This record gives sequence, structure tokens and C-alpha cells, in this order.
Amino acid sequence: MSLSAVHGTLSSLKSCQADIGTGMDIVTDVAMDLAEAPGEEDDPGIKKMEAMILECARLDREINYFVDIVQQVTSEANPQQPEAMVGLSAKVKERFTERVAKLSDAELQNHQKVVAFKENVKNSFHQANQESVENPEELDEDIAVTQSQVNFSCPLTQMEMVNPMKNKKCNHHYDEGAILGLIKTKQSQKKKCRCPVVGCGNTDVKQSDLIPDTILRRRIQSQKRDSNRS
Repeated sequence: MSLSAVHGTLSSLKSCQADIGTGMDIVTDVAMDLAEAPGEEDDPGIKKMEAMILECARLDREINYFVDIVQQVTSEANPQQPEAMVGLSAKVKERFTERVAKLSDAELQNHQKVVAFKENVKNSFHQANQESVENPEELDEDIAVTQSQVNFSCPLTQMEMVNPMKNKKCNHHYDEGAILGLIKTKQSQKKKCRCPVVGCGNTDVKQSDLIPDTILRRRIQSQKRDSNRS
């Protein structure tokens, strides 16, 4: 197999990985709907959704490792020496098997979308419980005030966020594409990424600090639907 064919395969894998991420977002949305319905926090449906999220996280992790190993092995090979290309597949398989054997399922709990799933489901459940005991009229007023206080605009693009990401350290939000682009730019400059929110003291924003805020994304979408109706 030529190196160009290998690179094409890796590109397809990365596209598949993006689809896995989209699927995890959909599963999180469904789990949040279940959490907002009357019932217990340990709803069996939510448990099944969590198992699905963990399985997707495992697959996502393995794709990351596989792509990384393939890139390492191909970078070591000399395309000008055909004999060096013959054993690439076996070498990739050997290294991948070794790395996967060292992995722990407990590490999946730290996967960005697993963390987001648990946090969003927990918040949805608590919000639903709170709504069930409050006066509906007071609740409507509270929601209106809260929505008016939340800024749906990304501090980087100054536009309404599409995929809001929450920073676990400073609790600020940014649109996913904008903040990941900024982090990548700063990394190429060998600089730390400062939180773009004016006055924030967080001087080292990392991708590992970010989790998708599905609740905020749903609120933005809900507000957009309401404005379209009016």
C-alpha cells in the first residue's frame, strides 16, 4: 500500500470520528430529554445511554491511538525503499495491540463527551425537579430573567454560539470552532492561550478544560425557534 493510500484511509477514519462525536451529542440530547421527564435519576434508559456514550468514547480513543501509531510508523519508513514498506501493517498492528492492552476503562470517564454527558444529564434532572416544586408563574419569570442574563454570543467571534463549550476552570463559554482555533494558533506560537473573556484571570486555557454545554446549546436553539415564530 502506498503512503498516499494510507493518508486517504486516515482521512476517512477522522471523518468517521467526527460522525461518532455527532452521535454522542445526539445520545446526550436524548438522555437529557429523559432526565427532564418525571422519573428517577437512575432511569434505566439513561443508564443505557451512558453505556452507549462510554462505548463511543472507547472507539474514539482507539481511533486516536490508531491514527497516531500509523503516523509514527509511516514517518519512520522510507518511501524510496520498497522493502521498508512491506512490514508496515504488521508493525502498526503490533504497536496498536500493545498500546490498547495498557488502556483502562476507568480513563474513559475523563473523555470530554463522557464528562459533558454526566454533567448535562445531572443538571437537566435537577432542573426538572426544581421546576416540579416551584410555582409555574414564578418559574416562567425566573427563566425569563435567567435567559436575559446569559450572553449567547461567543467572546471571540461576537456571534451567537452554535456549539458552546464550557471551560471547567473559569466557567466561561466559547464557540467550539473559535476557541479550538485560538488554542491551536497559540500552540503553534508556543504561547499559552488566555481566556478571551475580559477580566478573566485564566491565563492557560487547554482543550482538556473544555466540555460541550448541551444545555446552553439547547437554550440557544429554543430561543432561535421562538424568535422565528414571532
